[in-house]
Amino acid sequence: MRVLAGRAAVLLAILGVWELWAGRQNPLLFIPPSKVLPALSRVVRLETYPSLPEHLWLTVVEVLVAYALAVGVGLGLGFLLGLPRAVGEVYEPILAALYAIPSVVWYPSLMLFFGLGPASKIAFGFLLGFFPIVLAVLTGIRSVDRQLVTVARALGAGTGTCFVKVMLPAMTATLLAGLRAGLALTVVGVIVGEILGARAGLGYLITYAYGFLRTAEYAALAILALILVIAIDGVAALGEARARRWARG
Repeated sequence: MRVLAGRAAVLLAILGVWELWAGRQNPLLFIPPSKVLPALSRVVRLETYPSLPEHLWLTVVEVLVAYALAVGVGLGLGFLLGLPRAVGEVYEPILAALYAIPSVVWYPSLMLFFGLGPASKIAFGFLLGFFPIVLAVLTGIRSVDRQLVTVARALGAGTGTCFVKVMLPAMTATLLAGLRAGLALTVVGVIVGEILGARAGLGYLITYAYGFLRTAEYAALAILALILVIAIDGVAALGEARARRWARG
């Protein structure tokens, strides 16, 4: 309760400072919370953007497809390169270097290849989500105690049993951290892709509202994007908790 009360107090303090400061600024550019909340109500009731559900659903679908691709390719390539440790040690610095390149650099090329439709947003989300997952797999494999594998094999465990019963539980924490980071970056990639160039989606609506100086609606849509990110992260946290229980069991 103390933590919740502390968080509420911090939030109220921020809103109070925001209200006082924004009230003295240009109303077209700086909107106080007292105007954002009514705008959020109008947006949620579909008074200002009746097509919001279609845009929101498109964003969710793009995130799910991009993340499924990032998980499938990231895990597959990670285990393919990481299980032969010498191969993993060769490719990990290369992947880390590619990951260090600012991701927005890739987006113009993706738009040229895939156009302004959902494909370029899915590709951008995939690109951002893929790297932390594949690197987490490589790091996780490297962190597994080889003695555990040796003992399991000495007791007669086959390759599959050794992988499922020894390696996966040992690398669960690292793997889950990579999967969760990949999900967060996938969401960011899709929404940023929609903001940079799209004809539909939540990011497109945010750009549309800002372009027409509908600042209160812009802030309200940004809050909706925040709620979407929190909801997706909450689902990821539940999955992470179940996976940790499996690893401990």
